[in-house]
Amino acid sequence: MTGDLEIFSGAPEVAAAVADLFVDTACTALGQRGTFHVALSGGNTPRAAYELLAQLPRSREISWSDVFVYFGDERCVPPDDAQSNYRMARLAFLDAVPIPPANVHRMRGELDPAEAARDYATVLRTDLGENPSFDLTLLGLGPDGHTASLFPGSPPDADDDALVRAVYSDSQAMWRITVTPKVINASRTVAFAVEGVEKAAILQAVLQGPRDPVALPSQIVAPSPGRLLWLVDKAAAGMLRKQ
Repeated sequence: MTGDLEIFSGAPEVAAAVADLFVDTACTALGQRGTFHVALSGGNTPRAAYELLAQLPRSREISWSDVFVYFGDERCVPPDDAQSNYRMARLAFLDAVPIPPANVHRMRGELDPAEAARDYATVLRTDLGENPSFDLTLLGLGPDGHTASLFPGSPPDADDDALVRAVYSDSQAMWRITVTPKVINASRTVAFAVEGVEKAAILQAVLQGPRDPVALPSQIVAPSPGRLLWLVDKAAAGMLRKQ
């Protein structure tokens, strides 16, 4: 298994752990470098974590004016669409905390997918240099082994140096935009949040099965020299073999 595994009693505890990790890594980054750069993910567990960040006491533990928010992936929809990761994050916590709007960098899903990918790669290079590194990247695990919008069936590190690329999801019949593994693996901390019995089989396959990133793109996540965390609940961990 790659990374450190932490098992919690249920989804609310996973969400709390994600929120606490956000606060802890933010405070560390702010203390060491004066800024905190984070890449958000979509999904139910992150939404619950973001809602906790909007509440006391966590909301006042961070200097929000020095926080810079990015996204690991996005659906090619307008920012007010119900499927938008940006919209979810905005409603869950960004509108409720004193973060300057200019510090929030959304993927422009309303553009042509290839143009949107190039646009976001320019944002990353402008803000973070040719080899962008986030202080924290949050990820989820799809039931097919995908993460961000790196889907099974093709090498997940295709066009890695592009930093961001447009991909078409056959299962969802829609275009999406995603950062590449090069960006994810340059992060100082990467954390997967996984909950629910429906994720048990795929979590076991990703962590303890044969390595095959084409079939299981989540396996390509291996930040170096950063740390990798798996924050999961008991239901999701139910099929893991003890090691």
